[in-house]
Amino acid sequence: MTTFSVACVQNSAIDDVAHNLADLSALIHEAVNAGAKFVCLPEYCTCLEPADSGYIERGFDEPTHPALPYFAELCRSLNIWLLIGSLAIKIGAEKVNNRSYLLDPAGNVRQTYNKIHLFDVALKRGEAYEESRTVAPGTAAKVAELPWGRLGMTVCYDLRFPQLYRTLAHAGADFISIPAAFTATTGQAHWHVLVRARAIETGCYVFAPDQCGRRPWGRKTYGHSLIVDPWGEVIADAGSERGFIIAEVDPEKVSEARGMIAALTHDRRITAPEIQPHPTAVPER
Repeated sequence: MTTFSVACVQNSAIDDVAHNLADLSALIHEAVNAGAKFVCLPEYCTCLEPADSGYIERGFDEPTHPALPYFAELCRSLNIWLLIGSLAIKIGAEKVNNRSYLLDPAGNVRQTYNKIHLFDVALKRGEAYEESRTVAPGTAAKVAELPWGRLGMTVCYDLRFPQLYRTLAHAGADFISIPAAFTATTGQAHWHVLVRARAIETGCYVFAPDQCGRRPWGRKTYGHSLIVDPWGEVIADAGSERGFIIAEVDPEKVSEARGMIAALTHDRRITAPEIQPHPTAVPER
């Protein structure tokens, strides 16, 4: 397989789709000028709402979403593959899907993936999120064909569920995308170690574009978009500022890593442990 250059764009989306599209276009052009053939964007890259209800009140269904034709035209004009990290896609009066898209150089949608695991957490100091109030979870893992190998698609909080990544690797994934808008709190604690772990346990390259920056309403996302090789080495880290990272990807390193540690072939079905009742004390004679 031939090598190729992948870029992860790191933006700081606000609740203004037109502004965010113009900003992303500028960053995508910069990445392509640097040699990228495949560009990956973060989760909710075209609009990050102050409240999740905004995705319902001001959102779009798939046929009317302005980002899809906009990015399709960019793919055609720049001759690139593009991962739209995710868009909020209305699927009814009360719910959206958090949906990732893979577009080819002709602007065609080659694959979509609806985020399966939803971010319902309560952190310290009153920081809480309940994604399931407005987002309907996906139900199926997805793998897409790229010219250089297969891409397993995930989104953000999926990162914490290793069984999904094992499933993608067994389905033939060579690369895994993890677009995110990770919080600054959880990002500082867990982002690097989890992204590296997903690469190590699958023997895949991981492309993890993450949003950065603080919003006018106070929300702060972590940044540090990463490109990680199949051995778990971070080969590019975007830091905390707007921009992009780019790296040369060698698909042969996937088989090389899996050849050294063939963990995927060593998987075994494990029976759930039986819970033994609490022992009853035997009275003394």
